[in-house]
Amino acid sequence: MDVNHSPSRRRRHETSPVGPELVELLEVLWERGREVSYPPVSASQLRVLYSLDREEGINLRTLGELLGSAPPSVSRLCDRLEALGFVRRLPSQVSRRELELHLTGHGRTYLRELRERRDASLLEVIAAMKPSARSALLAGLAGFRNALDETGHAPGVRPAGDARTA
Repeated sequence: MDVNHSPSRRRRHETSPVGPELVELLEVLWERGREVSYPPVSASQLRVLYSLDREEGINLRTLGELLGSAPPSVSRLCDRLEALGFVRRLPSQVSRRELELHLTGHGRTYLRELRERRDASLLEVIAAMKPSARSALLAGLAGFRNALDETGHAPGVRPAGDARTA
């Protein structure tokens, strides 16, 4: 039996009583925001939309690096999003061999409406919290953001070329 007492493994173990409950609560809020989402978009497709919203005009290779995904997977995700009318591929102005990925007006509207619904849902729950609970949530999320900043990538997503497992 491999016993690893590295700091990261100890930290995971220390958070285990709270971690699963927190993740489940966040998933409930996430799903509440998706209930009225039409057409339904998977979490992976939503990550593509968010990435293109931040990095307009990137190519498939760069998108794959951002997502930590293989080119065929990224291409299939974009195929589906293109079929929904959320993404379009255009010839690159830099290289004739590349295509640029762009959000369509429909894709931008979808993201805006999704964000509005999620904001309203989250604000409704936050407004119902006691002030002390809101302060604790703010402190906890600030700690989460700081931990995220220290790792340099999203939880569970390794930078491209990182062979470690989560």
